[in-house]
Amino acid sequence: MTEALKGTDFYFPGQKEVYNGKVRDVYTLQNDLLVMVATDRISAFDHILPRAIPYKGQVLNQIASFFLDACSDIIPTWVVASPDPHITIGKYCQPYKVEMVVRGYLSGHAWREYRDGKRTICGVEMPDGMKENDAFPEPILTPTTKASEGHDEDISREEILRQGIVKEEEYVQLEEYSRKLFQRGTEIAAQRGLILVDTKYEFGNREGVVHLIDEIHTPDSSRYFYKDSYAELQEKGEKQRQLSKEFVREWLIENGFQGLEGQTIPEMPDEFVAKVSERYIELFEKITGSEFKKRSYEDVESQIEEAVLEHLKI
Repeated sequence: MTEALKGTDFYFPGQKEVYNGKVRDVYTLQNDLLVMVATDRISAFDHILPRAIPYKGQVLNQIASFFLDACSDIIPTWVVASPDPHITIGKYCQPYKVEMVVRGYLSGHAWREYRDGKRTICGVEMPDGMKENDAFPEPILTPTTKASEGHDEDISREEILRQGIVKEEEYVQLEEYSRKLFQRGTEIAAQRGLILVDTKYEFGNREGVVHLIDEIHTPDSSRYFYKDSYAELQEKGEKQRQLSKEFVREWLIENGFQGLEGQTIPEMPDEFVAKVSERYIELFEKITGSEFKKRSYEDVESQIEEAVLEHLKI
């Protein structure tokens, strides 16, 4: 198997702290600069899986760069530069403690809630008579609390405002931006023969201005269906062809893991790791319309460090 970037351990000049997330290593520098490394780690059910996926970090970082650039007329973004395939350098923004999840279709978590008899999610009513993967009459906003550890939790707009998690005037902005970003993502996906099913957005505040932060419209944060087969498969009640990491979750479930206490994470065999890598690359090429150029993993940490130092001119 090709090597993968499972983690990093840099110390950049002016570095103040480092945060290791499920997928990203984030280095905070002086002057409120962030160096975000998209590693090849993969997580599911809020657990980091034992095997890293070759090229996954490059795919995530470059898709995010593509969409952040494509949406920069809608909202300011945190990005300054992307000097390496795994790296984005940007401005620190104070994160809002909610993630804005937009759902155009009854899929994933929303479907599981619906299947179990619930008709309200995050305070939003869902119509009766829907089946899995049906389109909502219009996209719905289903925010979650942003947990530093463990599971994010569904929360309603009313509860966010009641608890003072986000000020009302700012939350209204987050809602408006989320809808506009989802519409832009939907339009770009449609041009490429895809349907943007659902996604999440994260926002931060810098000097009183709301910014779009983190990644956007990647297979880790979004679900896509193939447009050409959607209607036929839905009519037949068959499983949708999709580009997301849902198939990784399905493999884990089949192998006895859903992130529940007492369960052991199964280790993906080489052939499945290769399949996951291929699926990530497929989405990159499908959504951007560009050929994916695999980076060299030889001395990858040195390549990354040199690129960052060159950008910082140190």
